[in-house]
Amino acid sequence: MTKGRNPESIALAMKFARRDLRGNLKGFRIFLACLVLGVAAIAGVGTLSNSITAGLRANGQVILGGDIDIRLTHRPASAEERQWIGDQGNVAEVQTLRAMVRDLNSDNRTLSELKAVDRAYPLFGTLKLSPESGSEAPADLLASKNGRYGALVEASLSERLGLPIGGQIRVGELDVEVRGIIISEPDKASQGMALGPRTIISSEALGKTGLVQPGSLIRYHYRIALHPGLTVPDFYENAKVAFPDAGWRIRDASNGAPGIKRFVDRVALFLTLVGLTALVVGGVGVGNAVRAYLDGKIETIATLKCLGASSSFIFRVHYLQVLFLAIAGSLAGLVIGVGGSVIAAQFLASTLPVPPKIVISAGPLLLAAAYGLLTATLFTIWPLARARETPAAALFRDVVSTHKRPRPIYLAALGLCFLTLVALAVLTSQEIWFAFIFIVSIIGIFAVLILVGHGVQQVARKLPRSKIPPLRLAVANLHRPGAATNSVVLSMGLGLTLFVTVALIEGNLTRQVQEQLPERAPAFFFIDIQSTQLDDFIKTAEAVPLVSEVNHVPNMRGRIVQVAGVPAEQVTVAPEARWALRGDRGITYSATPPAGATVVAGNWWPEDYSGPPLVSMDREIAEGMGLALGDKLTVNVMGREIEAEIANLREIDWTTMAINFVLVFDPHSLQGAPHSHLATARADGEAENNLFRAITDKFANISVIRMKEALQTVSRILEQLSSAVSAISSITLITGVLVLAGAFAAGHRKRVYDAVILKVLGATRKDIFATFLIEYALLGLVTSVIAAATGWFAAYMVITEILEAKWISLPVTIIATILVSVFITLLFGLLGSWRALGEKVAPALRSD
Repeated sequence: MTKGRNPESIALAMKFARRDLRGNLKGFRIFLACLVLGVAAIAGVGTLSNSITAGLRANGQVILGGDIDIRLTHRPASAEERQWIGDQGNVAEVQTLRAMVRDLNSDNRTLSELKAVDRAYPLFGTLKLSPESGSEAPADLLASKNGRYGALVEASLSERLGLPIGGQIRVGELDVEVRGIIISEPDKASQGMALGPRTIISSEALGKTGLVQPGSLIRYHYRIALHPGLTVPDFYENAKVAFPDAGWRIRDASNGAPGIKRFVDRVALFLTLVGLTALVVGGVGVGNAVRAYLDGKIETIATLKCLGASSSFIFRVHYLQVLFLAIAGSLAGLVIGVGGSVIAAQFLASTLPVPPKIVISAGPLLLAAAYGLLTATLFTIWPLARARETPAAALFRDVVSTHKRPRPIYLAALGLCFLTLVALAVLTSQEIWFAFIFIVSIIGIFAVLILVGHGVQQVARKLPRSKIPPLRLAVANLHRPGAATNSVVLSMGLGLTLFVTVALIEGNLTRQVQEQLPERAPAFFFIDIQSTQLDDFIKTAEAVPLVSEVNHVPNMRGRIVQVAGVPAEQVTVAPEARWALRGDRGITYSATPPAGATVVAGNWWPEDYSGPPLVSMDREIAEGMGLALGDKLTVNVMGREIEAEIANLREIDWTTMAINFVLVFDPHSLQGAPHSHLATARADGEAENNLFRAITDKFANISVIRMKEALQTVSRILEQLSSAVSAISSITLITGVLVLAGAFAAGHRKRVYDAVILKVLGATRKDIFATFLIEYALLGLVTSVIAAATGWFAAYMVITEILEAKWISLPVTIIATILVSVFITLLFGLLGSWRALGEKVAPALRSD
C-alpha cells in the first residue's frame, strides 16, 4: 500500500456503494416513488407557471390591445388630452359598460358586457367571427347600413336570446341588427370578470343609445401602438409631465392581464408549497426505506466493522447509495414534471386567453431538484448516523437493540438541511409572508403528528392489559420496539390534514355562495340610475307586488392616488389591502352610516356637515395601509383630486349583501360631482320576473344584474378552482399512501418474526390475523381523528378569521375522511402482513 494513501477513500466508498446497489433496489422502490412524485409536482407546477406567464408576456400587445392602454372612468379624454394621445402613436378608442340587450322578436332580455369600438380596433390580434358572419371586416359589419347600425354578439348571447344573424336587438334606446357571432376577442383577458356575454357596437352607435349620461359607469380606453423610437418608459415620463393630474390609469403590454398574472402566480405558489409538502411526507417514506434497507444489511455492516471498516466509512458507503438514488429519482421527477406540464399546457390552451408558451427554464428545475436532494438527505442522516454509532456486537445481537443518539455533527447537518429547505421555500417565493405562514403551519402539523405518534405509544403502554388476546397483542404492537406507529401517523396524518382543510374550505365557500348568500342577497342590483330617474325608479319598483327593501345610494368611481401624502404606488401595503389600490374603486357619499356597517373608531359627521372633505374607511383596509383617524387620503374622482381626512373607521359585514363601500365621503364633498345611483331590491318568485320587466321596459339605460346569476358565476369559478387545488393536494395524500405502504414493508421482517413466535406459542392464523386487523384499525382510527380535527381547526380559522365568513359544519366530510383513512390503513397493513401469516415456522427459525 502506498504510504499516506487513505485506505477508506471516497473512491473506495463509491465502489462499495455501486456494487451494493447492483440488483438490490427492491427496498428502494417506495423511496424512489416518493421522490419522483414530489419533484415532478414541483417541477411541473414551476414549468407550467413560467409557460403561462411567457405566453401572456409574448402576447401582451394582443391582450392589452396596444403597447399602452389609457383608461378613464366616467369621462372621455379632453380635446387636449386626446390630441396628446394621438401624437404618441396609432390609437384605437374603446368604451366598455354594462347594458341590457333586448331581442325585439321575442322580447327576451339579458345583461350584456357592451363594448363600443372605432374603425381602428383592434390594433393587435384579430377579432374572430363565425363563418356564417361573412367575410366583411368587423368595422364594416358595425357600420350604419340602410339606417341601422350593426352589432356583433357572443355565441352565448345568441343562444340565450335565440338570436340569428339578421336578428334585431335593442341596446339602450337604439335598435341594431345582429351581423356576426363572436368566436374570440383578442383583448378579452384584459377586461376582468364578466357578468354577461359580450355585445360589440361602434362608438358612433353608442352615442345614439342614450346610455352615455353624466355619471354613467363607462370606461374609456385609448389603446396606443407607439411610434417607432418611443419606448414605454419614455411614454410614462412624458405622460407625467404633460398631464400629472389627469387621473387616468395607464398599463403597458408587459403586463396586459395583471389579474390573470396574479392568479397564476398565487396558484403556482400554493401548488409548489403543496408539492413541497408531498415531498416532505415522502421524506418519511425515504427514512422508512433507509431504515428497512439497513435492517436487511445488519449482518453486512457488522461484518465490515469486524473486518476493520470505520464507522465513517460505513456512513459514506450508504449515504452515497442514497445520494445516487436521490439524484436518479430527482432526474426522473424532472422529466415527468416537464412532460406533465407540456400535456397540461395543451389542455389549458383553450381555457386561457392565449396559449402557454412552453419554456423549460433552469430555475424551477434546479429548485425542484434541490428540494428532492435536501429532503432525501434530511430524512436519511438520522438512520444512517444511528447505524454508524451502533457497535458491531449490538448489530449481531438484536435487530431492535437500542441505538445511540447520532453525534452532534450529524445533528448539526440535520439542522442545516432543515433550515436550507425552509429558506429555499420562503426566499424563492413571491409572497414571502404567505410561504412563511404555510411552512410554519406544516411544521406545526408535523410536530403535532409526531407528538400524537409518541402519545399513542405512551397511552398504549399504560392501558390495562385486555383479557382478549388479539386486542392485548394489538395494543402491545402499537408501542413495541420498531413499531410502525409514528410512521403511519406521520405519513397518513399530514396528507389527510391538508386534504380535509382544502375540502372543508371549499365546501364552506360553495355552501355560502350557493345557499346562504342567496337567502340574504337582494334579487337585483340596478346600476346607472340617473339622478333625474331616481324617484320614478323607486315608484316603479315599489309598485310591483311583493317587492320590498328598495335601497339606493349615489355611485361613482374614484382611484386612490395618495396615502397620507405618499403616492399610492410607493406605499407599503399589507397583502389583504393591496386590491384597494388597484385601479378605480366604487365610492359614495352619505349623511348617515350605511346599513351593514358599524363605526368602530371616530364619529360620523353631522347630517348638515359642510366643512373640509371627510371620509369613512373600512377598518381592515385602513389598517392594511397604515392609516389612522386624522390621516389624509387623496382620491381622484373624474380628474379632480380630493384630499379628505379620515373621520371614522367602519367594520363592514360584507356577507349581509347590503350596499356598502370601502370609501364613504361626506355629502358636501361629492354631491356636486356628476354621478349615477346604485339600487337593490328584494323579490321572490314571480315578483322577481315582474320587477325585472317593469324596470327594463321603462328605463332603457338602467342595467339590471340578477344576483342569482352573479352568484352562480362565482360558484362555477370556485368549483373549478377547488377541483384543481383538490387534485394537486391529493398528491400529498397519494404520497402518504406510498409512505404507508413503505412503512408496512419496512416492518415485514418484524411481522414475520412475530407471526412465527406466536405460532410456536399456539396462536392460529386466525388469531394473528385478528391481532393485525385490530392494530391497523386502531392506527387508522387515531390518525384520521387527529387529521380530521387538525384540518377542521385550520379550515375554521381560515373561514372565520381570514375570510370572516360564517362557519358551516360539514360532518359528511369528516366522517368520510375517517372511514377512508381506516380503510386504507387496513388495506395496506393487511396486504403487507399477508405473507407473514403464511410463513413456515421451521425455515423462519433456522434462518434467524
